[in-house]
Amino acid sequence: MRRTLITLALGALSLAGCADGIGPVPEATVPASAEGQFVGGGDGPYQLAEPPPFWWRLYEDPVLDNLVTQAFAANTDLRIAAANLRQVRSALGVAESELWPSTSVSGNAGYGRQSATVVAPDSSGPLDAEQQYSVGFDISYELDLFGRVENTVAAAEADVAAAQAALDVVRVSVAAETARAYADICAANDQIRVAERNVALQQRTYDLTQAQLSEGVTTQLDVARAAAALETTRATIPPLEAARQSALFRLATLTGRTPAEASAEAKACTTVPQIRSALPIGDGASLIARRPDIRQAERALAAAASRVGVAVADLYPRITLGGSLSTSALRIGDLVDDRALAFQVGPLITWSFPNMAAARARLAGAEAGAEAALARFDQTVLVALQEVETALANYASELRRRQILAAARDQAAAAVDFARTRFEAGADSFLTVLDADRSLAEAEAALAQSDALISAYQIALFKALGGGWQDAAAVGPVASAD
Repeated sequence: MRRTLITLALGALSLAGCADGIGPVPEATVPASAEGQFVGGGDGPYQLAEPPPFWWRLYEDPVLDNLVTQAFAANTDLRIAAANLRQVRSALGVAESELWPSTSVSGNAGYGRQSATVVAPDSSGPLDAEQQYSVGFDISYELDLFGRVENTVAAAEADVAAAQAALDVVRVSVAAETARAYADICAANDQIRVAERNVALQQRTYDLTQAQLSEGVTTQLDVARAAAALETTRATIPPLEAARQSALFRLATLTGRTPAEASAEAKACTTVPQIRSALPIGDGASLIARRPDIRQAERALAAAASRVGVAVADLYPRITLGGSLSTSALRIGDLVDDRALAFQVGPLITWSFPNMAAARARLAGAEAGAEAALARFDQTVLVALQEVETALANYASELRRRQILAAARDQAAAAVDFARTRFEAGADSFLTVLDADRSLAEAEAALAQSDALISAYQIALFKALGGGWQDAAAVGPVASAD
């Protein structure tokens, strides 16, 4: 019988000729130039070693390590991604169920009578009412001759892999954003410390000016200028405090806490976390293998390609083998009688020929979806390379800028000492001291901002490199999604 079914199906295919015009399924390819060393890899303190999975531990900051662990365990975005993964896995289970025969069992018991005009047309009266019992068992199995079920399962498996990659993308982002929020808190505290030191310095200058005014050495104009400089510097502190609070609340959300439960240890941080050694960056090939968003795009492309196969299979007949076994009787004891037994075995062939418009439209849509998935994969690779190269350039440039700012700060500090000495000796006016104080305050603030940028660029680089997801067991129970 199986040979007969296959012969019938192949004969129908030869009549339809419906596979004409099916184009090649797109495949993911990466340009060879993308797998080599990074363009900016030689412009800064970098090494070609692979970045470690838990890159935040390079900062050697126990507070940061603890915060990332908390974020992996309680972050709500991770919980959503983990739930999405479980949902997609359940869809895979539904698809895999089509690989096996489907069965159903039925049973019925009732009281009634049949129509005499149908069952016994020669009868002179109605039939008697009686008990009726029946038991049935049905089984059906689709012969997957054209790959519909196989491609459906393959698409569902690719969806699961893409959902897992999406979870890893969130994990990378959570690690980086947690480190960034912590670094922003530390940077804000550092800038507040610098501003408060400048306030103390300018307060001393103001007090000195007041003393000299009482001695008749200076004028009220110099006092007013000193007071203006002091208040201007003091006014920079409230925005920094607001920035610190904003980063602290952001950190609380990332770690699954309310603002009232924000980390006191993080709030007290005053040293901007920085890695002083050369950063491990790897190369383009390792980046493409590591970035979970690239893996997600590749698996989405694989799913789209499998759905093309499903749409192609819809152009052909669907052949299902089925069978049923039932027994019915007027008494329960007679259900096992051979005469009460009925069965049926046979194929079921369904095909939308000659109206193929719907199937061809589904195929065209699946092919377009695969082309879009390929374009998204290509774009994801390009964006990944762009993000890494941008982060490399930003970090190297900011390191050079900080060296210049540090030299400028040292010169500004020396100028302040020199200006005060000359002012106290009566060699220069007080305006020279004010200019020197203002220059030092600006240099100190610029240097503190540069330290914050260096930390931010380091974190951005590690985020672009795509690490932090590799060991789900070590980063918290939510990450495993099991």
